Amino acid sequence: MKTQNHIPTTKVARASQFVKAGVKVGGNYLKHYGKKLLDPSLTKEELHQDNATDIYNALSELKGSALKMAQMLSMDRNILPRAYVDQFAMSQYSAPPLSGPLVVKMFRTYFGKSPQQIYDRFEMEAVNAASIGQVHLAWKDGKKLAVKVQYPGVADSVSSDLRIAKPLAIRLLNLNEKDINRYMGEVESKLLEETDYELELKRSMYISEQCASIPNLIFPKYYPDLSSKRILTMDWLDGFHMKDFLKTNPSQEIRDRIGQALWDFYNFQIHDLKQVHADPHPGNFLMRADGTMGVIDFGCVKVISDFFYDNYFRLINFDMLDDEAATLETFRNLEFIVPEDSPKEQVFFVDLFKKMIVLLGKPFEKQTFDFGDNSYFDTVYAFAEELAQVEELKNSKVARGSQHGLYINRTYFGLYSMLNELKAKVITHKPDWLVSKKLRLEMENAA
Repeated sequence: MKTQNHIPTTKVARASQFVKAGVKVGGNYLKHYGKKLLDPSLTKEELHQDNATDIYNALSELKGSALKMAQMLSMDRNILPRAYVDQFAMSQYSAPPLSGPLVVKMFRTYFGKSPQQIYDRFEMEAVNAASIGQVHLAWKDGKKLAVKVQYPGVADSVSSDLRIAKPLAIRLLNLNEKDINRYMGEVESKLLEETDYELELKRSMYISEQCASIPNLIFPKYYPDLSSKRILTMDWLDGFHMKDFLKTNPSQEIRDRIGQALWDFYNFQIHDLKQVHADPHPGNFLMRADGTMGVIDFGCVKVISDFFYDNYFRLINFDMLDDEAATLETFRNLEFIVPEDSPKEQVFFVDLFKKMIVLLGKPFEKQTFDFGDNSYFDTVYAFAEELAQVEELKNSKVARGSQHGLYINRTYFGLYSMLNELKAKVITHKPDWLVSKKLRLEMENAA
């Protein structure tokens, strides 16, 4: 893969990349409609492919929050046309890597030494390159190591990148500006945390230690003495990313074993630790033929407050929805219902969000759930399309839903998507208080 010798770091240089991407997108539209005059049956597939390629190329040169945005969008197969999803998915683990001189410069900046002076052996060619940093293979004292090197300038450009990228996101996703503004602070704070490798080191060591007893999960050991604010060193873990793992045609038993490990991993973090690895995309997991799985990259961790946790998860027990007063109070606490709502609007949104909860919470209402059931996901995507067309939502004067739900929703969407891709059937372990009367009766009858 071609390496990158320079990353734009000034606001002007980075803004220029967005402008160039916008100009190319405009040119692609002109080309498309010119062709459509000659061939009215022409679809938008070629247009989407051209736009996706041009936008991805621009974002991949910028790295950081710009490329992270593409990575996040690639996880939502319902928001974007397939061409964007496929192209943006490359940001998970195959973005253009930094050249050797830039890597050496980062080491000299943060250690005062070259990587060759620190490790017994250091491979200058990156083995993986994603949105915030890239990974190199190294050895020290007989140990095989993974060394994550952050791209220069990424941490300093998060805030300005998000401001510049906002119009592009609005145009691409057809989003309302007030919806984006509501969540911009949450996204910015998480991206800034992801650039702090000292914070990631602490979280990685803590969560790995706490989750070590979960069956079939493997965590690397981390090395504080070989890490800094922008460089992180850990044990090398062998395994395949999801796409390559599935090419090995694993048995259903192995798929289910890995799927169960994924579910149990997130169940424990959310309900016991109250903090969660909120970046569940395939680039952060390494799957093995024996059904074990390595977990890497704790850069994006969402700490869950007691207030949000109590309100968000009480809705997962569908008994709650039978209590209208309690449901309404919870919807207000989660900002699904707002003080500005008229009585008519309140009734409408309560009914709408009840339907959403019943659909998205369906796996929790079962003792086991087959995530390989594409009909379930077709129903979810169809409902999302319906939501996008609801006039009351589009014309609402306020954005709905607590900003704290952004990364929790993203976590579950990523988890569901990975389990669907695995075609895994899992036991949906959950705290006892989340088990509804209906499910409890089914479990007792099955026993």
